[in-house]
Amino acid sequence: MDNVGIVVDDLEAAVAFFGELGMELEGKAQIEGIWADQTVGLDGVRCDIAMMRTPDGHSRLELAKYHNPAAISSGPHNPPHNTLGMHRVMFAVDDIEDVVARLRTHGAELVGELARFENSYRLCYVRGPEGIIVALAEQLN
Repeated sequence: MDNVGIVVDDLEAAVAFFGELGMELEGKAQIEGIWADQTVGLDGVRCDIAMMRTPDGHSRLELAKYHNPAAISSGPHNPPHNTLGMHRVMFAVDDIEDVVARLRTHGAELVGELARFENSYRLCYVRGPEGIIVALAEQLN
C-alpha cells in the first residue's frame, strides 16, 4: 500500500494533528489538470494535498483539501463508529496518555475511554479534525 487518502476542510489543522502523532510532512502540492479529472472522475479538480509520512517511512497519509469541486459531506459530522466505510487509522504509541493529552490541544476528544486489552495493550479511539477517528495502541511489556 502506498498511502491512505483523507479529504479534509482544514488542511493545516489536519497536518498539525497528524504531526502530533509523529507523522512528518513529506511535502505539499496543488493538484489540478486533465489527469486529475480523469483519475478521480470529477471535472475541474483543484485541490491542495499534504503528504504525511510515518517516522519509519513505511506508511503515508495523503490529506486533501478540495477547492473545486467543493468537498461534500457524506453524512453526520461525527458518525458513530459502526458507520459503513473506512472508520479509523491506528497508530502504535509509547505513552498513550501523553499522546491523548497532546492531541487534545488540537481539539481531539476520546470517542469512548482508555481501555486495557488483557495484559497486551492499552487502547483508545480519538476523534480529531473533520471527525477523523484514529485509534491509539500502547503495547504493554
